[in-house]
Amino acid sequence: MQFIDKTKVIVKAGDGGHGKSAFRREKFVPKGGPAGGDGGRGGDIVFRVDQNMNTLLDFRYHRKFKAENGENGDIKNQYGKNAPPCIVKVPPGTTVRDEETGELLADLTEVGQEAVIAKGGRGGRGNAKFANAANRAPTFAEFGEPGESRNLVLELKLLADVGLVGYPSVGKSSLVAACSAARPEIADYHFTTITPVLGVVKTDYEKSFVMADIPGLIEGAADGVGLGHDFLRHVERTKLILHIVDASGIEGRDPVDDFYKINKELKKYSEKIARRTQILVANKIDLPEAAENLPRLEALAAKEGLKFFAISAAAHTGLKELISYVGTWLDNYVEEPEATEEETVYDEDAARDAEKVTVTRNDAGDFIVSGKALEKLVAMTNFNNDEAVRRFQYIWRIKGIDEKLKERGIREGQTVHIGEMEFEWRE
Repeated sequence: MQFIDKTKVIVKAGDGGHGKSAFRREKFVPKGGPAGGDGGRGGDIVFRVDQNMNTLLDFRYHRKFKAENGENGDIKNQYGKNAPPCIVKVPPGTTVRDEETGELLADLTEVGQEAVIAKGGRGGRGNAKFANAANRAPTFAEFGEPGESRNLVLELKLLADVGLVGYPSVGKSSLVAACSAARPEIADYHFTTITPVLGVVKTDYEKSFVMADIPGLIEGAADGVGLGHDFLRHVERTKLILHIVDASGIEGRDPVDDFYKINKELKKYSEKIARRTQILVANKIDLPEAAENLPRLEALAAKEGLKFFAISAAAHTGLKELISYVGTWLDNYVEEPEATEEETVYDEDAARDAEKVTVTRNDAGDFIVSGKALEKLVAMTNFNNDEAVRRFQYIWRIKGIDEKLKERGIREGQTVHIGEMEFEWRE
């Protein structure tokens, strides 16, 4: 199966249903009051973790997701029906970011976990909601609020307990194959593994852990050379790192130098990864050339304060001791609280920012009036209704937008843009 661990998608939440402008028309009630109902809320875009998924491959063929719009309001104060959420299934370990801002929207790790990524628009209010002492029979209603739309970047980070790091061809794939039921492709050439492979390793009849055979590192990986970031992304979530070196050195490299070079790449990419507990594992000890390097590797482990194991994945030598130790270490593992990026939440500062109005100019010399609340008001106003236009003009004056435009030097007949609306300014 092809492994896809990073992709881009577009999501659009549903628009709110339009409010209704209507009046009671019943027998013996010749002049009934306003009775237009509100529109229903548009559907949210909700990401949900699905245990049956382990890749982002599906998103290569389905990149756009759109929720349904809310139903329009109706006569007799009937509210439109809210639209159901659009559920997007993702594998465990998926992070969701806004492509434009880079903001982390959700970090989805637990099966069944959900996150609202784009909110549906609220339904427009019917004319019954605008009745007051000054205006007992309003004729206007609101349009539905547009739903949020986002361009997203999805990344999948493997949820493995143990991650294997090391240069290509040191025997990581062979170790996973020897310890678990996973069957990665194995050959004596570089970069056989170009996608991560998960293997479930049993420590006894009722306990097990997940080991990730991840593509081999090379120098410059932290800067994106080779498989670079694609590799390092998957080491982030592992609890323990098995650092595999080729004790035989038959590839013409020094295993001690390899150890330091790879740790340099890990530290360059992330200090958090560099602090992970490592076990130094010398592989291929069945080869005669390994005898010369084993004492040097034991000294290296002692110097760095690391647990050391000498194994042969091919000959199944030393695997039982290694697996037993790793299983015991994981049983005693306590997760350290780490500072993580917060998911986006509503706060008062954001609400105040939404109320702010700014005036800028574009290359054509037109005036651009920006402000989230104002742009939402424009989208929800029916400019074909005189009462709705008067309400908009009233809010326009309250926000002091005329004064802001005059400060920027606007003149009679110049063009003003607000969201999708464009008009000529008149004194």
